[in-house]
Amino acid sequence: MSTLAKVMSKFRLAVVQLQECFNSPYGTSFFSSYAEKIPGESTQVLSEAAKESKVYLVGGSIPEEDSGKLYNSCTVFGPDGEMILKHRKIHLFDIDVPGKIRFQESETLSPGNTLSMFETPFCKVGVGICYDMRFAELAQLYSRKGCQLLVYPGAFNMTTGPAHWELLQRGRALDNQVYVATASPARDETASYVAWGHSTVVNPWGEVISKAGPEEAIIYADIDLQYLSDIRQQIPITAQRRDDLYAVTSTQEGSG
Repeated sequence: MSTLAKVMSKFRLAVVQLQECFNSPYGTSFFSSYAEKIPGESTQVLSEAAKESKVYLVGGSIPEEDSGKLYNSCTVFGPDGEMILKHRKIHLFDIDVPGKIRFQESETLSPGNTLSMFETPFCKVGVGICYDMRFAELAQLYSRKGCQLLVYPGAFNMTTGPAHWELLQRGRALDNQVYVATASPARDETASYVAWGHSTVVNPWGEVISKAGPEEAIIYADIDLQYLSDIRQQIPITAQRRDDLYAVTSTQEGSG
C-alpha cells in the first residue's frame, strides 16, 4: 500500500483532497516540463490510492498536456479507483500587484470550459481550482445545481494569501450556504513561488471549522448535512432570491 493510501485508510475518511500542483513546482517555467497526459503516471498513483483506501479522492491538480495545449487539471477518483471527473482550471491566474507579485498562467496554460461536479453517497460536490474561487458566479451555479460541498485545491501566495484566502472561502460558504474545503501546498520559503499554506474547511455559517498552518499538515472535518439543512431553513435565501430581477445562468450543464 502506498504512503498516500496508508494515511487515508488510517483515518477512515470519505472524501480526501490534495493540493494544487501536488506533483510539481508551481510556476509558468515548470508547467511544460512537468506536464503529463491524463491518464498518466500521477493519475495512476491517485487511482490506486483511492481504490486501496476506498475513498473519493480529489487529486489536487497537475499540469496536463493534451493536443499541444497545457492545462491545470484536477482529477477525481471514486472508491473503485475509476476516474469520475476531470476539471480544468476555468479562470487562469493572471495578476499584477505592483511591487508585490506578477504572475501570468496564460503565458503557458489554456483555460478549461466546463463546470465540474460529482455525486457521492453523502452529498454532491463542486470542483474549482485556486483562482476559480474568486468568481462568485461559479460557486452560485454549483450551489443551484445541488452541490453541498465545494472543493478548491489552491496555492495562494504571500501577497494574496493573508488578505484573501480565508475571506474568499468564508464568503463562498456563507453566500451559498455550503461547506467549502481548500488544500494548499505547505509554505517553502526557498521556492520561486511561495505558497501561503493554511488548508481550510468552512461551514455554511461561514465559520472556519478546521485549518492548517503554513507547514505540512493533514486536516479533517465532518460535513454535517443536517446542520447545513438547518442553516438553510433558518436563513432561507434560496426561497427569497429574486429570480424575477436577476439570475446567474450557465451556458452548459457541466460534467459529473
